[in-house]
Amino acid sequence: MVLLLVIAVAFGGFVAVSSAISGGQPSGSQPTGAGMAPASEPAVSASASSSPSGDPSATPTPTSGDGCEQNLVIVTASTDKDRYAAGEKPLLSLKVTNNNKVPCEVNMGTSQMEYMITSGSDRIFSSKDCQAESADLMKTIAPGKSETANFPWQRNRTVQGCEPVDVKPGAGGAYYVFTARLANKTSPKAVFQLD
Repeated sequence: MVLLLVIAVAFGGFVAVSSAISGGQPSGSQPTGAGMAPASEPAVSASASSSPSGDPSATPTPTSGDGCEQNLVIVTASTDKDRYAAGEKPLLSLKVTNNNKVPCEVNMGTSQMEYMITSGSDRIFSSKDCQAESADLMKTIAPGKSETANFPWQRNRTVQGCEPVDVKPGAGGAYYVFTARLANKTSPKAVFQLD
């Protein structure tokens, strides 16, 4: 049985509730908020994981647990779809999997997370740009289990300092790259398209 644990995280000064996901499959999350700031908070859920993919070097720093090896805690990024129709909002997921044989404690707070979207050399969006506050959230991840934080992207651009941006990301089948960062580790790339 998959244990679901949904925790509201203060993100960007907005208070909203995102739907939990089960087994890495996101459900229909309803984003709220307005403007250039991130409009929703990540929802963190625990789930079983088998043979996770990703670069083993993309790992957060576990803070406790004897025998908890850093290179066995893996960070991956994914989207709920490969291609989005006009007006559809991508659901970005940051997943942390513990491949150790012992539990590992990981800080999954907004103080450690960043959701970044680029297109070629163009920096489109960062969840850190308009984040008013950040918080720590320590999670103990059991062996073979995962914690996932979801973020519904509003298809908006942001810049450092949260200055207003009038230009929208391009569409027409343009390709975008999503990377997730936790602490000083960055996930492998997840590629998607916007129509």
